[in-house]
Amino acid sequence: MTSRSLIYMALIPLMCGLSPSPATAQEQAPDHTVYSEVPDDPFTPAPPSKMQLGEVRTWTHNGHISVQVNVAAGGANIIDDAANEPSIAVDPNDPNIINIGWRQFDTITSNFRQAGLGVTTDGGQTWSFPGVLDPGVFRSDPVLDFDIDGNFYYNSLTYDTDLRCDVFKTTDGGANWSAPVFAYGSDKQWMSIDRTDGQGQGHIYQHWSPFTLTTFNRSIDGAASFEAPVALPEEPYWGTTTVTPDGAVFVAGLASWSSGIAVARSSNAQNASATPTFDQVVIVDLGGFPQAFEDPSPNPGGLLGQVWIAADHSGGAGHGNLYLLASVNPEGSDPLDVHFSRSTDNGATWSNPVRVNDDPAGTDAWQWFGTMSVAPDGHIDVVWNDTRDYPGDSFTSELTYAYSTDFGVTWSANEVLSPTFNPHLGWPQQNKIGDYYDMVSDETGAHLAYSATFNGEQDVYYLHLDAPSVFIDGFESGDTFAWSFATP
Repeated sequence: MTSRSLIYMALIPLMCGLSPSPATAQEQAPDHTVYSEVPDDPFTPAPPSKMQLGEVRTWTHNGHISVQVNVAAGGANIIDDAANEPSIAVDPNDPNIINIGWRQFDTITSNFRQAGLGVTTDGGQTWSFPGVLDPGVFRSDPVLDFDIDGNFYYNSLTYDTDLRCDVFKTTDGGANWSAPVFAYGSDKQWMSIDRTDGQGQGHIYQHWSPFTLTTFNRSIDGAASFEAPVALPEEPYWGTTTVTPDGAVFVAGLASWSSGIAVARSSNAQNASATPTFDQVVIVDLGGFPQAFEDPSPNPGGLLGQVWIAADHSGGAGHGNLYLLASVNPEGSDPLDVHFSRSTDNGATWSNPVRVNDDPAGTDAWQWFGTMSVAPDGHIDVVWNDTRDYPGDSFTSELTYAYSTDFGVTWSANEVLSPTFNPHLGWPQQNKIGDYYDMVSDETGAHLAYSATFNGEQDVYYLHLDAPSVFIDGFESGDTFAWSFATP
C-alpha cells in the first residue's frame, strides 16, 4: 500500500471546509468537536489529615510487578479518590529518577481534577505523592516529557475563560517545580522534546485538537516561553508527536478533513530563526479509526486510545524509521484491534497495517488504549488493555504486551501483564478511566504508567518491562549503546 501524499502549500482547502472522504459507517472517524475539558464542579479541599487510608499493596501477575503511584506516606492507598490518564518522564542520565503525572480527583463525588504528581528515586520500587501542582486549580490532560539533560516538563490543560495549556519545569527530578508558563494550546494536547544533538536540541513541540486553525507551537528556550501557534495541515487530533534523528518533527492523529490518519512533517521547526512550516502531510490507512464515546464499551465517556507515532534512533538498520500505532475499529464485527504501520522513507509512504493482538480475528474482544514506544536498540514495545479472556464482557480487561524486533513486520506472542480489572469502577462523576496510558523505552527496558481498578477504584500504577533478550542488527538487547536516547 502507498499512502496518499499531500504536500502542504496553503490553508485554502482547510478554510473552504472540504468534506471528509467517503467512509463506511464502521470506518467513520468520531467527531472531535464535541470533546472538551471544562470544570463543572467546584473545588472541594481534601486535606491529607482527612484521607482514609487502605493497605499498602503491589500487584504481581506472570512475574510482572505493578506498583501503585498515587499513594499516601508509606505507600498506603488513599481510599475514595481517583487517579487516571497518566503520563511518564524518565531521567535519561539516571533511570532511577522517574515522574508520573495524572488527573487527580480528591473525591469521586466531585468532577474537579488537579495535576497529580508521583516521584520515585529508586527506579519505581517506591513512590511518593508530594501533592498536586497548583493546588485548587482545575487541571487535566497531563503530558510529561524530558530533555537530554534530565529536566522534566509537565504540560497541563486548564480553563479560565477558555481552554489553554501551561507547562511546569523541574531541574531536580521533581522535588521542585517552576511556576506554570502559558503555552497557548487547547484540548487533547501532546508534547515532544528534541533530544538529538542537532540544532533543535531542547526544543519543545506541542500540538492540540483543532478548535482553531492554528494548533502547533514550540518553545526554543526550555519552556521559559512559547511561541504563537501556527497552522497544522489536516489538523490531526487525538494523537502524538515525535522527533526524528535528523531533527524533523512529525505530528500524527485523526485527520480533520480527510478519511484516515494524518501524518504531518515540519523540517524547519528545528531552526530557531524560522517560523515552523509543514512541508509534507500524508494520509495513512491504518485499517480503521480510533474510537471514542462508545457506550457500551470499556471507556464509554472517553477515548479508547489515541494515535501514537515514534521514530527509531537506534543507529542500526531501522535508524530513522517511523512507526504508527493505534487501537482502531477494523472491518467486520471485531470492535477494536491494535494496528501498526511503518515508514522507511521519512513518512512519504507507509506499509499495510499489521495486527498486533494475536487473538482470532472477528471476535468481540476490545483491544483498547494501545500505547507504543521504541527502545534505543530499535525494538518496539506495545501495550494495551484486552478483554479477550472474557467473551461477551465489554469491560473486564487485562494489561497485555507485545514487542517486535524486526521493525514491526512480526510481533511476539501476546503476554498478559496484570490481574484483571473492571475499568467501570470508581468513576469520578464521569464514565471513563482517562484517555491514554504512556510508556518510555530505554536501555533498561520499558517504563509504563497506566491506570487500573485493582483496589476497587481508579489508581495509577508503574510497571517496568525488561528488554527482550534477542539480537537486533547484530546487537543484543541489554548491551550498552553509544546511540542517543530514543525520542518518543
